This record gives sequence, structure tokens and C-alpha cells, in this order.
Amino acid sequence: MHQKREPEHRINERIRAPRVRVVGEGIETQVVSLQEALKMAEDAGLDLVEISPNADPPVCKIIDYKKFLYELKRKQKEIKAKAAKVIVKEIRFGPQTDEHDFNFKLNHAKKFLQEGAKVKAYVFFKGRSIVFKEQGEVLLLKFANELEEIGKVESLPVLEGKRMTMMISPKKKK
Repeated sequence: MHQKREPEHRINERIRAPRVRVVGEGIETQVVSLQEALKMAEDAGLDLVEISPNADPPVCKIIDYKKFLYELKRKQKEIKAKAAKVIVKEIRFGPQTDEHDFNFKLNHAKKFLQEGAKVKAYVFFKGRSIVFKEQGEVLLLKFANELEEIGKVESLPVLEGKRMTMMISPKKKK
């Protein structure tokens, strides 16, 4: 069962207010009866579109409705394109990660944070290595401490099953 959707704006005969404030290009802003506004739009070969239904009286614009919808979609697309896309890079440690590996992974994390990506660092416990939980937590906190200059800890180490996870996001540049 498919229902026909009501358009998001009331246009022409769908406008219910008895009096409206008319605006548009080359049109003097004025409050007129709905019939008068509809006639003005018809004479111009355009649509009467209710753009501010909650105003008193409602504001209606005399424009080409298809063009208006196109402009609206284009603006929304631009806003969406400008929205920041968050990239999360993962860095995996073992509970007994040695100093060299630690520094190697630390350099990668620094590079990721400088590029604006978030870093999800985790310690993976295989088999019985879960007995080294504290070692894993110390390792992650040391990691966060080393990245203090360029990243801030979003979430402290949390044990989820066999992995202890921590999120670090890049600090905003001043």
C-alpha cells in the first residue's frame, strides 16, 4: 500500500490562510487576500509557495516551484558535502608489545591524528593472555600520554570481551 506524500510546502490552491504576505522578485511585499495572491502568481506564470506557514499572516513567495525545489536540494547537497567525514584508524597491540613495536605504532598514530583521523587503539588478548589485563591498560594509557600533544582521549580503556579499546581524537588546531 503506497500513500501519496503531501509536498513539504503548500502551493497554490493548497494554501489555507485567508490572507497572506506576498514576496518575490520584482514584487512589492504586501499583505493581500489569498485569491489576489493566486491571481498575481497566475499572471506572472508562476506558483504561489507558502515558505513561512507559521508567520502571521503566512509568507508566500511567487516563484517557479520546480526551480525552488531544485535550489533547495542543491543547498542541502552542498551542506552535506561540507559536513566532516570522520575516519577512524585502528591500531592493535598485544599485551606484551615491546618498546620498538610500541614506538612504530605510536608514529603511525601521530600521522593519523595529524591527518585529522580518529585513532582507535586496542589491546587484543589471545587465549590466556587475558590475565595481563592491567598490562594492557597501562600500555593504552602510556600510548594516550605519548599522544597528549596532538590528540585527546575520547574514551578511557574499556574491556569488551577479548579486547580493551580506547578512542583518541585529534586536537583542534588553533
